[in-house]
This record gives sequence, C-alpha cells and structure tokens, in this order.
Amino acid sequence: MLMPTTATDTPLATQKLSKLEALKVRSNYLREPLATELQEDTTHFTEDAIQILKYHGSYQQDNRDNRVKGQEKDYQMMLRTRNPGGFIPPELYLTLDRLSDQYGNHTLRATTRQGFQLHGILKKNLKATIAEIVNHMGSTLGACGDLNRNVMAPPAPFKNRPEYDLAWTYADRIADLLTPQTGAYYEIWLDGEKAISGEEDPAVKAARNRNGNGTIFHEGEEPIYGDRYMPRKFKICVTVPGDNSVDLYSQDVTLVVMTDKQGELTGFNVFAGGGLGRTHNKEETFARIADEICYVAKDDVYDLVKAIVATQRDYGDRVNRRHSRMKYLIHDWGVDKFRQVVQGYFGKPLEPFKPLPPFKYEDFLGWNEQGDGKLFLGISVRNGRVKDEGSFQLKTALREIVEKFNLPMRVTPHQNLLFYDIDPANQAEIQTILDRCGIKGEKDIDSLERYSMACPAMPTCGLAITESERVIPSILERIRALLTKVGLPDEHFVVRMTGCPNGCARPYLAELGFVGQGVEAYQIWLGACPNQTRLSQIYMDKMKIADLETVFEPIFVFFKKERKPGESFGDFCDRVGFEALRDFSSTYEPLPETPAPKKAKRKERQRIRVRDEVYAKLKAEATRQGKQMIDLASEAIEAYLGRS
Repeated sequence: MLMPTTATDTPLATQKLSKLEALKVRSNYLREPLATELQEDTTHFTEDAIQILKYHGSYQQDNRDNRVKGQEKDYQMMLRTRNPGGFIPPELYLTLDRLSDQYGNHTLRATTRQGFQLHGILKKNLKATIAEIVNHMGSTLGACGDLNRNVMAPPAPFKNRPEYDLAWTYADRIADLLTPQTGAYYEIWLDGEKAISGEEDPAVKAARNRNGNGTIFHEGEEPIYGDRYMPRKFKICVTVPGDNSVDLYSQDVTLVVMTDKQGELTGFNVFAGGGLGRTHNKEETFARIADEICYVAKDDVYDLVKAIVATQRDYGDRVNRRHSRMKYLIHDWGVDKFRQVVQGYFGKPLEPFKPLPPFKYEDFLGWNEQGDGKLFLGISVRNGRVKDEGSFQLKTALREIVEKFNLPMRVTPHQNLLFYDIDPANQAEIQTILDRCGIKGEKDIDSLERYSMACPAMPTCGLAITESERVIPSILERIRALLTKVGLPDEHFVVRMTGCPNGCARPYLAELGFVGQGVEAYQIWLGACPNQTRLSQIYMDKMKIADLETVFEPIFVFFKKERKPGESFGDFCDRVGFEALRDFSSTYEPLPETPAPKKAKRKERQRIRVRDEVYAKLKAEATRQGKQMIDLASEAIEAYLGRS
C-alpha cells in the first residue's frame, strides 16, 4: 500500500481494505484479472474482472429481453467514450458509426456527460473495438470507474466570447491532469503501443508531479490516485458565468471561468459537493447540490483541483460505497471543515468566492452564428439515441454530413449533437440532408420532448428497475394531451426519467422527475426550477404509470388556476408546497372527457388511366426534367385544355 508523502496518517492509510478496495490493490494498476480473462475463450468476464473493466470504459451487461430460463444470459458490453467538453473529431465519429454496425447494435447513444456509448459489443470483439477508437483520436480510459469521469463543458462554439473557448481548454487540461497514468490501458488494448495523441500542456504535466503538501504518491504508476484510486466516481465540469447547460450543481467539482474586461482569464470560482445518486428506502443516501467553495487564481487552479481530489481520496468513505461520494464527506464535515482540509493540501489560504450572475439553461438547438462568420447547428436527439428507424434516418444523416463536410461535433450535456465551423454556403445543403432524412428542427419538436431526458434502463442496464428510454415518448404524449385537456396546450417544463434511483438522467434537477421504483411504478419528484439550480423533492411513491392522468390532472388544473404570471411549473410547486397540491387533489372532480374529433372525410382520389407506351414516355420525360410525373402530366393536360 503506497503512503502519501506527508508524515501524518490519514484514513486512506489506516482504513481496513474492503473487498473492492483490495481488488484495486491486487489489480497491479488496473491490469488483472482483466488482461488474463480477455485472452480466454468465454462469453463474459468474472465479477472481479468486471470491476477492473469499468476503469477502461466498459460495463458488462446482458439483454434482459433475450433471457431464456435455463440458458446462459445474452452477455454484451457497453462501451463509453471519454470526450472532454463533448468534442468528437470527424474521423472519430465515422469510426464510432462504423463500429456500431460492425460490432454493436447499429445505434449510438449520446450520454448525459457528453460522450458516446456503444451497446451490444461481444467480449470477443471488445479489444478490436477499443483499438479502433484509440487509433482514430478517441479514448475510453476513465469513462467509468472510481476516478475522474469525462470533464464537461458548454458545447457552444462562440468565437466572439473568449470565456467559452477557455472552458473548452480547461476541460481538456483538467481531464489530462486526472487521466490515469497506468500503462495497463495501452498494454491490454493496443499490445503496448501507445497511440499518438495531442501534446499535453507542460503546466499540466508539471502540476501532476508537484507534491503540494501530500497530494501525490512518489512510488508506483499513479502519482495522484495511488493504487486504490478514488473511493467512488468523481465528476468535474468547467463552465462560464450564467451558463448552466452542464447542470453544474450536480457535479463533484465545478470550475466557473472568470475573466477581466478584456476577456483575459483571471481565475475560477469553485463549487464542490454535488451528486444525485441515491438508493430507495435508504434515507442516509440523498441527492445534493454543490456548495460555493472559493475563488482560485488561474496559476493555482491545477493545485487546487489536486487538493480537492486528495481530500476526497484520503478521507472519502472506502467501506460503505453508498456513502463514498464527496457530497457525503462535505455533508458530514460541513463546508468550513472541508475548506480547511483542502487548504491544508493547497498550501495557502483560499480566496473568497466572487459574485456571479444568475445561471440559466440553454440547449443551443437550431442554426446559430458562432461569432466569426461561420455557423453552428444544434440537432435534437431524442434521449440521445442515434439510429435509423423507418423514415427517421438520423444515423444516415449525421454520417452523410460528416463525410461530406468534415465537420467537428460536440455532444451536449442534454444528449443532443452540435456541428460547428459550418461555412454559410453549406447551410442549405446540410438542411436538405436533414429534411430528407426526417430530422425535425427545433421549432417542430414538442417542447416537452425538447427539454426532457431519459436513461437507457431496460433491457441492458443491470440496475434498472423499470423502463425509461423506451417509454418516455409515450409518457410525454400523455402529459401533452393532459395539459391540452386542462387548457394549457402550450405549456412546457423539464421532464426527466430514470429506471432506477441512481440519477443518470439527473431527474432530481427536473421540474417533474420520474424515478423507477418498481415494475411500471415511479417515484415522483416535483419542484426544481427551469435553470436546474434547485433540487426537486419527493411528492409521491410508487405511482403506477397507468395512473398518470389521475395523479396529474388535478395538479395541472391547480397550476393553471393559482400560478403567478410567467411562473414555471417547478417554481409553482415549490412555492405552494406539496400539502397544498395534495389538498387540492383530494377534493378534485375530474374534468369530463372531451369527445374525440370526427375524422375528416377522406378526399376521393381521381384516377386517369393511360396506355402503357404513353406512361413509359411520361416517366422518361419526368426523369429528364427532374419533375414528378403527376406534375408533368397535369401541366400537359392543362396546356391542352387551355387551347380547346
């Protein structure tokens, strides 16, 4: 067991090793038993190998739809990419698109942390898949596991607002600072050959190896993590003042770029202690939003991040994984003690947090100017699922656009996609591709869908209690119909759904959250605000989804009757309180059902028969002129009748 370089003992050095912590130590920096089992001709990994596999960016799953009693599970791997700030270069996107067809289930899924997931990969194809990703400017290292996950940043490429570019730059640099240094990744997946990647910033490399009052280990392969890594997953984002497209209050650490009047970077405001994962019927687990911690000058930002990481690394709970996130450490200690310990690792006094403007949520959908004469385009992706299905051909459209225009892409924190650096001369052609492939523009998407998210849940997620991604479209349709019934046809609010309480789609920051609690049953959360700066609260347990209309009709009627001008649904629920909602619902008489409108009489279609030789000539001439046959025939008949 490696020791920190300070003389004082810490809980890291004195805690008894749990089974999982001991596995990390035995793994030889994330090598075994994964490396050995990968060579074995089996369909799946053992439980110990699964735990180490996570650090390499993959989860082992089985498709529950295909379970047959008495037969082996339908084992498959989910693979997640690491893309700081959501950046996907063209060659990487085309590689992921190809791999999803070659080895996966023919879809890609944009994640809520701005990466992509591939589903349905067999164990025998996992090495080839990861090698292809790494060799085409990608990585999966650290996308899962007990370490820093993908670093998030606003996806908007505003070239006339320098703070946005700074957010991208520092998302990349913080990701590099906290990337695992073990050689295991390249040994296992590329036979020891490290792929060529962008040059690391010298300041990042220096900071990683700088001691800073016990922040690093001087032996072994992991100067920051040691051989036990973090107690649990750790999440960081970088954003700009006023932009909460990243759900900053849900992160372990958030850095807010602070600039002077000339747009030059001065430092960062720092939040810490957010986290949404919880467990039903375990009151000691809870969702929590981040606290304001301090301000840090730009030259000290890496040392401060290391100090926060070291505090959680050395004092986070390594015995009870339900109590291991940094939010519990800050909750138990209080913010003042947390600051004090961080300051000890940092080596100098922490500066006060600086004032910030109010935060708001933006999704950046549609066509936008990026400030340098070029355009960017935000494309809505329902629940992040990139697929072709019937006349909806999103996967085809994205591939065609990337192949033809070689555009970079950003995955957004709300599972959408954003192309940028678009020459205005290409706008019409890109829009034509989207129209031809049945891709709706931002104004054509129902606003409930636009501001919704759902996790994958069934059938592949092993934690899912019930459905999420597959049912939320029908749930949103029912909510829209209900809003229309009560006289709020244009109302919208943030709806998020998960198949379990772990919170992957961040339902606890939604105005209306559905959290899986049983088969076709959900815990209902209400009262967050539209800009995701306030947590919702539990309104109801185990609501059967069949009862949605019965439960929500009185709430929506009460909202219509008692809301203040311009008040959002979440703000209304928070203001009036759940007791008032329940009181109104208890005496509510349902509105009469509105009769379904009569279907319009089908317009009779006229038919004119022509001889075969005339039909052949008409078809050939229509093709030559690039017209529809019906249009060409109508023109000819009108011209003839006009002469008579």
